[in-house]
Amino acid sequence: MDRQPNTRLADLFGLAGWSKGELARLVNRHAAAMGHPQLATDTSRVRRWIDMGETPRDPVPKVLASLFTERLGRVVTIEDLGFARTGRSGKRQALDGLPWAPERTAAVLTEFTGMDLMLNRRGLVGAGAALAAGSALTGAMYDWLHTAPAPAGPRHPFASDSADDLDQIGLDRYEAAPVGSQEVDALEHSVEVFRAWDAARGGGLQRKAVVGQLNEVGGMLAYHHPDHLQRRLWGVAANLAVLAGWMSHDVGLEPTAQKYFIIAAHAAREGGDRPRAGEALSRAARQMVHLGRPDDALDLMKLAKSGSGEETLPRTRAMLHTIEAWAQASKGQGQAMRRTLGEAEELFVSDKGDVPPPCWMQMFDEADLHGMQALAFRTLADHDPSAARIAQHHAKQALRLRENGRQRSQIFDYISMASACFLGDDPEQADRYARLALVSIGENSSHRTWDRLREMFRLTGQYANFAKIQDLREEIQDVLPKAKPKTKGSGLGPGIGAGLGGNFSA
Repeated sequence: MDRQPNTRLADLFGLAGWSKGELARLVNRHAAAMGHPQLATDTSRVRRWIDMGETPRDPVPKVLASLFTERLGRVVTIEDLGFARTGRSGKRQALDGLPWAPERTAAVLTEFTGMDLMLNRRGLVGAGAALAAGSALTGAMYDWLHTAPAPAGPRHPFASDSADDLDQIGLDRYEAAPVGSQEVDALEHSVEVFRAWDAARGGGLQRKAVVGQLNEVGGMLAYHHPDHLQRRLWGVAANLAVLAGWMSHDVGLEPTAQKYFIIAAHAAREGGDRPRAGEALSRAARQMVHLGRPDDALDLMKLAKSGSGEETLPRTRAMLHTIEAWAQASKGQGQAMRRTLGEAEELFVSDKGDVPPPCWMQMFDEADLHGMQALAFRTLADHDPSAARIAQHHAKQALRLRENGRQRSQIFDYISMASACFLGDDPEQADRYARLALVSIGENSSHRTWDRLREMFRLTGQYANFAKIQDLREEIQDVLPKAKPKTKGSGLGPGIGAGLGGNFSA
């Protein structure tokens, strides 16, 4: 049977700008540095990988992933190179092998975080990959998310379907060791610390620490613990992956963020927490709305809502409804948006509080409900100016209820309020709230706050002849970072002009 060219590898090879001979020499040199001095690759082998779709033996895929990651300045995984492992049926699975088999989730997690940390160390920027469409993710993961994971049978601590799995992810098998309940307690506490920091200051400053902690947890998951501890470790992995994704989204690393959200959904399902898996996918939906892709967001929300399971608490379901409503508002679907927000309010007040919310939902409170309603109505006001006044009402309620330590959410509320006032023809009020946002925005590492400030700046244009607004425009221009040109082929959709980042942080 004739082999087909590896188009993924060919595309990345073209972006890297190497010759085939150069890549062969780099593979040999890099492999030796990684502890494989016996590897000897030549130009003809590289040609077979690209032109004939031949898959090289380990450790070459791992070496190539590391080389392309360093060269392109973004995380490149083995799957990105077209070397995705086959499923149990022997056939390739859809979309980068999604969904991953249980034994692959920890491997993918560890490989991806390791590459991300390498980029951090070298000061490179993760960009240039394409976001997967919401419909593609939904098609690949629907059946998988709607079924329970298979129960884990007894096995050796390092047992694996493939003898190469641990080597594949670069894990030192002698460092993997069992952890006890106290260590898991400490890991769960670290998640809370990272989550609070993210809510206060944005994701930029702690992203590397979160990714590093997630990488360590991936190594722990390679050792098979008793079921109760293993499930808790998967829960820690899911929470850290969501945080890593949210922080990556917060600083504009969009394809990286999406990968972490997918990792989080896999980890949550492995831990038996379908509501957490659904919430992780809802983060990917929020990201899509921010990037001006509401149709993709709605596809993802269908999966997130249906896949969360009947055990999902009313408050969690209310949160999911607010994201769906925001996507509907972005499409100008005012009637559908109002209906969805009404359902969110009913679900929120129906939560009796007799069941403690999971840790990842504790920051979605009444202030955030109003914040998301303000965001949805403010977004709808681009299509229907009468929605601006309702947006102002909800933004005021959010600001009244907002707790200390939630600085990023407060900035979003100020900008939502100012934007709604501009759209509602009240420049005096708009100026007041815009200046409140400017007071603290420079202390925050969230790029999403800058995206929304740029959108608000656009709304000031019709009032530029007002002296006070002219001064405001100059102040905004002084504090806004200069927009960087978009990387060719970044696949980030039609721009962030519609980008209005959500409020709750975890």
